[in-house]
Amino acid sequence: MNYLITGGAGFIGSHLVEKLITRGDQVVILDDLSTGNAKNLGTVEGKVTLHKCNILDRSIIEKLVAESDYVVHLAAALGVFNIVNKPLESLKTNLQGSEIVLEACDKYRKPVLIASTSEIYGKNDKVPLNEEDDRIIGHPLKSRWSYSEAKAVDESLAYFYYLENKLPISIVRFFNTVGPRQVGHYGMVVPRFVNAALRHEPLSVYGSGDQIRCFCHVDDAVRALLLVIDSEKAIGEVFNVGNNQQISIMELAKKVIELTGSTSAIEKMAYDKAYPSGFEDMQRRVPDISKIEQVLGWKPEIN
Repeated sequence: MNYLITGGAGFIGSHLVEKLITRGDQVVILDDLSTGNAKNLGTVEGKVTLHKCNILDRSIIEKLVAESDYVVHLAAALGVFNIVNKPLESLKTNLQGSEIVLEACDKYRKPVLIASTSEIYGKNDKVPLNEEDDRIIGHPLKSRWSYSEAKAVDESLAYFYYLENKLPISIVRFFNTVGPRQVGHYGMVVPRFVNAALRHEPLSVYGSGDQIRCFCHVDDAVRALLLVIDSEKAIGEVFNVGNNQQISIMELAKKVIELTGSTSAIEKMAYDKAYPSGFEDMQRRVPDISKIEQVLGWKPEIN
């Protein structure tokens, strides 16, 4: 199979590329390297083709989609710092980028996997969150919610291409994926904590530290992606992909300090000091992963 991976030089994308190459597939990558890094592809150098260009470049997208057998659309503006600091750029990338990819896939009748996010659920504090649960989103002028809004439109676009045009689509909603190659520049908490701990600098915990999150290892997440890609049962479906083991951000900070043998202290920081105006947080986010287990037999193996 010849796969086109948008965002393939990114954190999740590069791990997916490695697995596809290992099993004998061909991979073409489109990435503008704004949050990805060509170094992430070091293990597959010479085995993949990387096109450094923007997801909004319609002519290149069309050409690459036409030449592929399957499209995995991972390219997105992501990370809380990016979304809050550059809301306009983020909206354009996430809305128009997915629109261009889906139009090309529909034109050339190529199956496509759309990467979405747990941000879809917004402030819904139900535990756990399943794929049918309602979205509870904050004020549209708060930049915090622009990412959630854009990804919701992406999902709707994809789903209605499936319903109306019979385009084979699948959607996955990632919940806090972590692992090698993830960086903390854009607000990702685990690499941010680890970097600080290794330098014996204070770990900044925003708000109370009581926020609950669930972290899924990238190897597990990529295994889920491959099952979705390979299964006809996944066509027209949306799946949560995450780990349902819960940990508070304060406990996470303590665990990082313990595992790194660091002398770092933990400092609490008010949200208004950490982020520009327009940020809101949610207290708890736990995925219901029963659907993907029942349909595709997937569950996380790494705690």
